[in-house]
Amino acid sequence: MNYILFDSEVRTSLLPFTFTRPVGEIRVGILTLREKWEKYLQFEISYLTEEYLQIKYPLKSESDNIYIDPSFLPVPELVKSIRDLKAGSALFIDSTLVAYRSSEPKSASDLAVLNKEQWKGEVIRIKHTWDIFSRNGEALQQDFDLITQDRKSAPIPGSNRVINPENIFLEEGAKVEFSILNATEGPIYLGKDSEVMEGNMIRGAFALCEHGVVKMGAKIYGPTTIGPYGKVCGEINNSVIFGYSSKGHDGYLGNSVLGEWCNIGADSNNSNLKNNYAKVRLWNYATERFDQTGLQFCGLMMGDHSKTAINTMFNTGTVIGVNCNIYTPGFPRNFVPSFSWGGATGFSTYHTQKAFEAAKVMMARRGRTFDEKEAAILEHVFEITKKWRKY
Repeated sequence: MNYILFDSEVRTSLLPFTFTRPVGEIRVGILTLREKWEKYLQFEISYLTEEYLQIKYPLKSESDNIYIDPSFLPVPELVKSIRDLKAGSALFIDSTLVAYRSSEPKSASDLAVLNKEQWKGEVIRIKHTWDIFSRNGEALQQDFDLITQDRKSAPIPGSNRVINPENIFLEEGAKVEFSILNATEGPIYLGKDSEVMEGNMIRGAFALCEHGVVKMGAKIYGPTTIGPYGKVCGEINNSVIFGYSSKGHDGYLGNSVLGEWCNIGADSNNSNLKNNYAKVRLWNYATERFDQTGLQFCGLMMGDHSKTAINTMFNTGTVIGVNCNIYTPGFPRNFVPSFSWGGATGFSTYHTQKAFEAAKVMMARRGRTFDEKEAAILEHVFEITKKWRKY
């Protein structure tokens, strides 16, 4: 059987993160959505996504395929129902399509003629950007149980003060010395060749993925995830950083999500709670307005390749697009379109030539190449986001 992850209607609600990746490449918990499904299915999965993204994430189709919406996090019972799908059948949770089996992709009208099966059970779905951090604790626990099952952690060095060591797992090459690790409220997972430097205070749930680094003197409150090659310091609370991004200095990041290749300048801070304690509204690309999240705590959503200068401040519920460069004193507005350059005093267009020069240097520092595929995707994002730039 060939498995394919397809982007459903939630893709637009997950912008700006899905400007540069399929839904399945979103990280929540320890793993990306794709990695979760691959572990359960024991199969290398491809994508059915936006045409401009297929150059980096190609579709591998066979004569018999099962198409899965990856915004649903896999659990054993759901995976079994999907595996058992017969040709010409589709699996729904209430009225929402989860998966279908077909020789080719189906349109909405085609799906109507498929044999409908219902699945009833508890499942996490990532429908909005704020779900990435607000459901991170549950997803992190699921991933921790999946990854560590029947495995033994590398030894935890004796220089650390540890609470609930049975809920802490170190992969091969992970380093942690002279730190406080409290896994009472959730697991702590340190990925392969990651490093927690001296003098850190970490409360689970917490995941530091492969080659990630926590610099000295950080205060981290779970549930928080730092993706591969991420580098962090300062105070972090209930946030997800996808990978290859840096918040390497003091400053506060709370109830937030950062994409890849972001850099947060020293002493930058975001607000995650309104002064009147009201529920937070957040820019929604699907509705093109600020929608109610239902959350009292909601901070910063920042797309790939965006950066801040030192001492940058963000209001509660701020959305920053792809390839933005934020600087100058004061709070920028709560929605900054992709490829914007400036801050509270105003913005101009951050043209692709300058943006790509910065991306090449940053990616080279991590041993990655800014190639033609990356450039083509970002060129497309530049064009489709013009309508939100009024400068």
